Amino acid sequence: MPVEFFAMLILFILGLIVVVTIFSFIPVGLWISALAAGVRVGIMTLIGMRLRRVPPARIVNPLIKADKAGLNISVNQLEAHYLAGGNVDRLVDALIASARADISLPFERAAAIDLAGRDVLEAVQMSVNPKVVQTPWISAVAKDGIEVKVVARVTVRANIDRLVGGAGEETILARVGEGVVTSVGSSVTHKAVLENPDSISKVVLAKGLDSGTAFEILSIDIADVDVGRNIGAILQTDQAEADKRIAQAKAEERRAMAVAREQEMRAAVEEMRAKVVEAEAQVPLALSDALRDGNLGVMDYYNMQNLMADTTMRSKISKMGSDEEDVEGTQPPR
Repeated sequence: MPVEFFAMLILFILGLIVVVTIFSFIPVGLWISALAAGVRVGIMTLIGMRLRRVPPARIVNPLIKADKAGLNISVNQLEAHYLAGGNVDRLVDALIASARADISLPFERAAAIDLAGRDVLEAVQMSVNPKVVQTPWISAVAKDGIEVKVVARVTVRANIDRLVGGAGEETILARVGEGVVTSVGSSVTHKAVLENPDSISKVVLAKGLDSGTAFEILSIDIADVDVGRNIGAILQTDQAEADKRIAQAKAEERRAMAVAREQEMRAAVEEMRAKVVEAEAQVPLALSDALRDGNLGVMDYYNMQNLMADTTMRSKISKMGSDEEDVEGTQPPR
């Protein structure tokens, strides 16, 4: 009796383990929920999802939601979108929202938008409720040189047909900024911009800035206009400072050339003095040679010395006279 009891207990435990394993692998509860919602999903389909490592709840729950909303979507479409890396639940929500808003959005296009990295649900919501995008401060300069700062608010609506491959909000803001700079730059004075800021929005809106983007621009409104710096005066000041530095550089160059020329002249004078000293040193040698060769007599030499001494004396006397006159000229009158 005890042996049979233990055998039956072991069989019961093994059977319980097998049943738990089967029910953990086969989502019977999810199959019952789908069946109760009127969505036909076979057990083998759920087992296949397990084998393909697809969570059945990620597919069955959105499928139930889509069926209740009246959408005709198959299990294979949702499973293929999940395997491709898409967000199945958000995709189904976007399809339901587009159907309620009477927006034509096929499943393939919605799947392509989702796989492209864009939020397909947000795109549908923006198609129903346009979004307002505000630009940062845009700095532009009128023809009179005065800086004008502008802030614009751009109302955009998502264009579902161009969501795949279309440019984003950054492109819209960049194009609006470029249009504002062009419009302000073509104004004669900054006062004209301050008087009629709506002229900026009209000019910018007429340029068709939403071409090639994923949005449609509904309106461009100038939120704020402010006067900035006098760019023209600043540029003139900078130009004058640059001209001043150029003139100083040229003057310094000329001064350096003059200093170099003066140094060259001093070197030439020193060279000439050296040659004179060298020539004067040759005079005694020439005199001794003339005396030795008999070309110059002793008396001639003495006469020449007397003449030189007399010339030196006369030169000193003349300098003494000029110095006395200078001294007398400097004395105050009595």
